Amino acid sequence: MDIGKIERVALREVWPHEAHDFTTWLRDNLDILGDTIALELTGGESEQAAGDFSVDILAEDADANTVIIEDQLARSDHDHLGKLITYLSVIEARSAMWVVSQPRPEHVSAVTWLNESTSADFYLVKVEAIRIGASLPAPLLTLIVGPSEEARQAGTAKRELAERYHIRKDFWSQLLERAKQRTNLHANISPATQGWIGTGAGIGGLSLNYVIKQHVGRIELYIDRGKDSDEENKHIFDQLHANREEIEEAFGDSLGWQRLDNARASCIRKDITDHGYRDEEDWPAVQDAMIEAMIRFEAALRPHIDALEL
Repeated sequence: MDIGKIERVALREVWPHEAHDFTTWLRDNLDILGDTIALELTGGESEQAAGDFSVDILAEDADANTVIIEDQLARSDHDHLGKLITYLSVIEARSAMWVVSQPRPEHVSAVTWLNESTSADFYLVKVEAIRIGASLPAPLLTLIVGPSEEARQAGTAKRELAERYHIRKDFWSQLLERAKQRTNLHANISPATQGWIGTGAGIGGLSLNYVIKQHVGRIELYIDRGKDSDEENKHIFDQLHANREEIEEAFGDSLGWQRLDNARASCIRKDITDHGYRDEEDWPAVQDAMIEAMIRFEAALRPHIDALEL
């Protein structure tokens, strides 16, 4: 059996002029584009006004939602991406499609981000022309990026993470300002975005940390002297644990003693409040409770930390 060989054809041989030839062909063959992206497209109209600009093609999907289509017989560029977003907002379309001959990696990333971060659907489609033997040239459209539930979920997760970082930084900023009025323990550190902030306890690898979670505020002494320090960390923990009763009496409450035999580090900790960074109306009370507890915690541990045999 003879099998033909696919050959690429220069796009300008098939559509010499982008606006007059390719846009017109694409408008009249929306079914080919629709099959590529699994979306029914109808009612293509060329050069529709969008403010001071003109959309290459304006169409509708099966639910009568407006769809804008920009085409480009060249490498994708920032100008067309900007137009796509502008047209989408001006016309209030549901979907935006960008058909290009050479999608740049940065524009692939940009369209992916748009699908994650907006309620509109964005499609990036690559156009090629092929023939087999002496056949007529045929279009070959390939979906490079399109909307998906996974993209929406990823975008939601990223936004939640960014919000979490911002909230935690605000929480730490306020806590550090309040703490300066009572102690110098954490006076030389800056607010961070992670769930903890800490300062050295006077010995390398030992840190006095504030920890904040969604609905928990905690203080801790974290013991981790670095790589290959497993035995040393446990030795330090065991020395402190040997004085558990005295330390807890000085602190005024029981503590959580976590030797963590299957981990390198060890920890002494105390949950101070069942409110956290999601309970913004309670921040002053949470912060005051954590600061007061940290002052007592450090004072209870100090003589025993200073007496450690390393």
